[in-house]
Amino acid sequence: MHGAPPKDYPPSDLMEFFTLHMALEHGSPGFPQAMRQKHDELEDKIRQWPRTTENDPFWYASHQLAVELSKISGHDVIVGFNEFCRPSVDEALEQAVELGADDIIVITPMMTQGGEHSEDDIPQSIVRVRERHPHVSIRYAWPFSRTAVASFLAEHLSDH
Repeated sequence: MHGAPPKDYPPSDLMEFFTLHMALEHGSPGFPQAMRQKHDELEDKIRQWPRTTENDPFWYASHQLAVELSKISGHDVIVGFNEFCRPSVDEALEQAVELGADDIIVITPMMTQGGEHSEDDIPQSIVRVRERHPHVSIRYAWPFSRTAVASFLAEHLSDH
């Protein structure tokens, strides 16, 4: 899942985080270590923030979707987030390994190609975890076919 900042997170901390985040992503390679450390501290604070259905409906809905996917597929489902929430994708994959999984399938609700998370971040997480656990099979069930996505959307249209 993508993830979102909780609604009750302090706005001044969020502004500082996004300012540092943009500077880190688009700045020079010589980003000061103290600023990088402050960015990482703020990111950790955002990810650790207690979540509820009221302060983060996306987080709550993500977990509800995981329950439904587990029921329908018969697979255990662990939710991982690209940003703002815990567990991160890396942490979710590590959790699956710790629970004894030797074959992990990663799936994303991001339906179209062209997104940085689905095309870059998630595959990089998979590579990092594979390096630490070469005995574990980790497959990425993405990208989806345009026909499958269009069929899903068309079915949803016909329901309304």
